[in-house]
Amino acid sequence: MNPRHFAFITITIFAVVLSLTTCSGAAEPPASPEISTPANEEVTAPETENEQASEGTRPQSETFELMTGEGNQSHTATLHQGEGFSLYVFEKFEFDAAQGRLFLSSNPEYYVDIEPLPANYDLTQLKSAGKKELEEFGKVSDFSGELVEHPLGSAELYLQTSSDEGINDYTVWQSETGDAFLFRLHNPKGEEASDFAGPVLVSLSTVQSNS
Repeated sequence: MNPRHFAFITITIFAVVLSLTTCSGAAEPPASPEISTPANEEVTAPETENEQASEGTRPQSETFELMTGEGNQSHTATLHQGEGFSLYVFEKFEFDAAQGRLFLSSNPEYYVDIEPLPANYDLTQLKSAGKKELEEFGKVSDFSGELVEHPLGSAELYLQTSSDEGINDYTVWQSETGDAFLFRLHNPKGEEASDFAGPVLVSLSTVQSNS
């Protein structure tokens, strides 16, 4: 295993939350997805979900097991519809379908923008655009590939910056049905970080095209 990926996946979500809430100047990228890349976060979906999804429908709510700093906890999320896709949204979050933005209700500065990609998307072009976009926030790290024990599982492209201001992710991810999405995540350092970091990544792992 690549040493970089090994270090990346050994950091727990608890460590990520601490790194976001601390006021220190450490700029080490967390091993979390996403930047957030909480390493030990697990998602457990009912067995009926796959059957219903195959029929073109999804349950209106699902319960997921989240590994947090306080231990393993069950949280229920509600199905929301975006422009051409759907996802599960947890309590304390809101989803703007028109903008494709999922954000923390108490502080909209914690958000992720979701953009469906066309079937013929150019990964090289996206990587170049992502690096340029993130460079204004600091040094860009590339964690593309397999994301062990991470809600997203893997990412064709996973760029991230981590600084005193917080974490920013630029991720190209494919759902189980093969549909690709671009996630732009903004996770500032602050007291709301613990409410945002874990659940938002699980929600992203449930994004699915309506077609």
